[in-house]
Amino acid sequence: MARRGHGEGSITKRKDGRYQASITLEDKKRKFFYGKTRKEVQDKLNQALYEKKKGALVTGPQETVKSYLERWLEQVVRLKRANTYRGRRSIVRRHLIPALGHIKLQKLTAEHIQAFLAQKQGQLKPSVIVLIRSVLSSALENAVKWELVTRNVARLVEVPKAERYEGQILTVEQAQKLLEVARAAHQEALLLLAVTTGIREGELAALRWTDLDWEKGVLQIRRNLTWVSGMGYVENEPKSKAGRRKIVLSNAALEALKEHRARQEEARVKMGDRWQGRGLVFCGLHGGYFSPNRIWRLLKKLLRQAGLPDVRFHDLRHGAATVLIAAGVDLKVVSELLGHSSVAITADIYAHVLPEQQQVVVKKMDDLYGR
Repeated sequence: MARRGHGEGSITKRKDGRYQASITLEDKKRKFFYGKTRKEVQDKLNQALYEKKKGALVTGPQETVKSYLERWLEQVVRLKRANTYRGRRSIVRRHLIPALGHIKLQKLTAEHIQAFLAQKQGQLKPSVIVLIRSVLSSALENAVKWELVTRNVARLVEVPKAERYEGQILTVEQAQKLLEVARAAHQEALLLLAVTTGIREGELAALRWTDLDWEKGVLQIRRNLTWVSGMGYVENEPKSKAGRRKIVLSNAALEALKEHRARQEEARVKMGDRWQGRGLVFCGLHGGYFSPNRIWRLLKKLLRQAGLPDVRFHDLRHGAATVLIAAGVDLKVVSELLGHSSVAITADIYAHVLPEQQQVVVKKMDDLYGR
């Protein structure tokens, strides 16, 4: 038996025992809701009427999560940096589409997402699970903006707390051993810059000789290089104003760069017309890009030859910062060297080093004012 309010939709009991509700939309079409009890359907109806009144009721054609995420990635590749696009595409293709892609976007619930992430616990690190939720949340926030869904259900999902990865840092003696092996392989300049300045591998791969002021001994970081499957090499400006920075080089670094340039010039002459001539500081055999992945593989090879721990290239950056902070270099100077957008970020990342510096300060105070 049907019950109909004044313009508030209707509720009927179906032959299969379920209840059905419907309301008339702006385009005269009807939207239906189903439930096991009259109250369940009434609640759905009331919510729909509320959203309709606010103008937030989604009435467009439904699509799957897979279809929407693929469209969303097309926007990401146009508006975001190459690294951002590559990271989000990987999460979407490897995790989100296989698990949630078959669900209708408008039917996706927090329960779906919570169950999916619960399955991933134990398989993936907490930091990866947090990243997956973050990417999905970003995509759904855009879906709300496009009026495809009424709310971002990923925000309702709980994720495990991700512990910060501190990495494994080479000691000064280990770094010196690495540089000895690098010198024999004619790669001292690249590793010396990484160990002493904390330059990222993508920034090293994008360096050009025009970025170096030999007279002042200053290196300008202007861009970052990324390899994206299907797109090739992509150069971007640093993601923040602080990332565009000037680095004063040590005499040792400048000497290593001079020797490196002389060897590169010999290679250019030898290659002749085959030389690509991009003006890169660190390049391949024909003058083309020396990709960040190749830099990573080079480091692994040199570490094995030196008999050193298997550290990430990014850990060389952490090592440079840790040594400088431990040596008493002002935190603001270290932050500017690394290209962080604020000193607070540097302090957060290297909080484990700062207590040691405080002990140095306390000792100095004792020396000055002790009794």
